[in-house]
Amino acid sequence: MTIEAVIFDFGGVLTSSPFEAFARFESERNLPIEIIRRTNAANHLENAWAKFERAEVDIDAFDKLFAEESRALGAEVRGRDVLPLLQGDLRPEMVEALKRIKAQFKTGCITNNLPANAIGSLTGRTLYVAEVMALFDHVIESAKIGLRKPDPRIYKMMVETLKVDPKRCIYLDDLGVNLKPAREMGMTTIKVASGAQAIAELEAATGLKLG
Repeated sequence: MTIEAVIFDFGGVLTSSPFEAFARFESERNLPIEIIRRTNAANHLENAWAKFERAEVDIDAFDKLFAEESRALGAEVRGRDVLPLLQGDLRPEMVEALKRIKAQFKTGCITNNLPANAIGSLTGRTLYVAEVMALFDHVIESAKIGLRKPDPRIYKMMVETLKVDPKRCIYLDDLGVNLKPAREMGMTTIKVASGAQAIAELEAATGLKLG
């Protein structure tokens, strides 16, 4: 099969997973294990997180809604307290792989993100992220278009913009729920658990040497 494009998620793929930061936060505050992940997963299409990533609510409403939803699952966590945990560190080996892929194939990024300035400005990091984002032929951000993964329309928008056949695309994400629609469209999917594992699977799928 000839590959035409490789499409990436951002957080948890090009950066380390925020789940590690969630676990640290919960441990430090003696909160129930995985309360943040469970709150994100409950009613995941219409919960506080989903609404914030589609820019349907502002930060104050998100803070309050997330607190209510987490309280229903056993412990109150303020939405504002969760936001700084999302940063993640860029994985340099994944950025290098992306550069090598870009030399051969079209590249895209579909990211469920938050409205601009929701987390506050981290100037140095923002510039670094901007350099990475410039490596993509097209970027789709949930907060800018009011759609978020796993809505199938967001994947369709990407392949239409890149003018590629989904059956000739590879899609990487760290969440299984976000891989499913891509797989159903015919894409080859890679669930990212670590940089090394993702690169090994990418090399196998593309035939390129990425490390």
